[in-house]
Amino acid sequence: MTQAGTAPPASRTAAPRPRLPRRRGIELALIVLAVLLSVYGYCAVGLARTGSLPPGAAGYGAGLGALALLAHLAVRLRAPYADPLPLPIAVLLNGLGLVLIYRLDLQTPADRAAPAQLVWSTLGVGLFIVVVLVLRDHRVLQRYAYVCVAAALVLLLLPILFPAVNGARIWIRIAGFSIQPGEFAKVLLAVFFAAYLAANRSALAYTGRRIWRLQFPTGRVLGPIVTIWLLSVGVLVLERDLGTSLLFFGLFVVLLYVATGRTGWIAVGLVLAVLGAWAVGHLEPHVHGRIEDWLHPFGTIDAGQGPNQLAQSLFAFAAGGMTGTGLGLGHSTLIGFATKSDFILATAGEELGLAGLAAIFLLYALLVERGFRAALALREPFGRLLAVGLASILALQVFVIAGGVTGLIPLTGMAMPFLAQGGSSVVTNWAIVALLIRVSDSARSQYDGEEAP
Repeated sequence: MTQAGTAPPASRTAAPRPRLPRRRGIELALIVLAVLLSVYGYCAVGLARTGSLPPGAAGYGAGLGALALLAHLAVRLRAPYADPLPLPIAVLLNGLGLVLIYRLDLQTPADRAAPAQLVWSTLGVGLFIVVVLVLRDHRVLQRYAYVCVAAALVLLLLPILFPAVNGARIWIRIAGFSIQPGEFAKVLLAVFFAAYLAANRSALAYTGRRIWRLQFPTGRVLGPIVTIWLLSVGVLVLERDLGTSLLFFGLFVVLLYVATGRTGWIAVGLVLAVLGAWAVGHLEPHVHGRIEDWLHPFGTIDAGQGPNQLAQSLFAFAAGGMTGTGLGLGHSTLIGFATKSDFILATAGEELGLAGLAAIFLLYALLVERGFRAALALREPFGRLLAVGLASILALQVFVIAGGVTGLIPLTGMAMPFLAQGGSSVVTNWAIVALLIRVSDSARSQYDGEEAP
């Protein structure tokens, strides 16, 4: 019984913690902006080349907008806490890629690639929607680690049965239809590496024999994953696919470092990469030729044979300057047959300039950063490694391709994510974005009703 004049005790019931904002409205607004920028680029190309708006501008904008809206609705329905940035970034990069390919098509009427790229982009967005709707929990993929690695090895072996294209056996061509299986294999290997390292991270980090300052795990633990990596890289070397083999090697080293937390693996990876590059460069004529072109990009000019592809690419970047010549006003078609694939970044550099090129690289950097952010927020190891692996695939691809066309490293023949012509590449990249969306949704939803990190 309380005394007269005293207030009753305050309620001890804790106030409910605020729910995390879902931020789907921000995502929708950014998607609208991405579609508008893409349509603006499409119209700018038409005005620059013909002096009038291209007849398909409305259809292009409506098609891209419908695909983006369907993807947004799938995220809103099944991944409401997902990061709002990856999807708009992917829409903008894909839209810009279609604009650049359309611009190059205008000067190569016998080789029109934009309609096919639009079809592949539609398939990619469709796969994105399927992954977001069907895959309710990314941890389900951990159960199928060995199924993924078996499928990846089969996909890598298939191109050996088909003729080489431009010196590399990386394509399957049947009745005018072609795919690049290695693009799909990289996602499957990322799932396997993440699952195996998550299950054996303690044994990898704390068991084994110490040699100098490095502690190597036992062969029983490290052997299976090293065997799978060697098989995949060996197949790619036989197929002369230097770019994808470098990508797989980098993915393996990055995930091994993240799983163990030992910086020594980075040093070992760099040493092995240098030794492998030296060996392949001296033993494989196709790779040796690319290294010679890299070391002497203007050698063909000095020999009176005219500029090669790398020299033309460097000329395109130089012509772009700071602000570029303007969409549709460059001359990057002089590069040759790989203008829409390996060297499409040279078109962006010439017509958008250093400022536009920096903006494109910032979009890629932001997409990779959001993948790393989702990994840091997760509490379980498989999701962390999977997000890091997928983000690292994008980062390594951009570095290898940009380094090749700017003369920083030898050319590798890979496709710039979302920008370059390549159906297998654009479909795979949409699958990567879908998995990052799923992981980021799990990362934020685990804090719903708690204090956000």
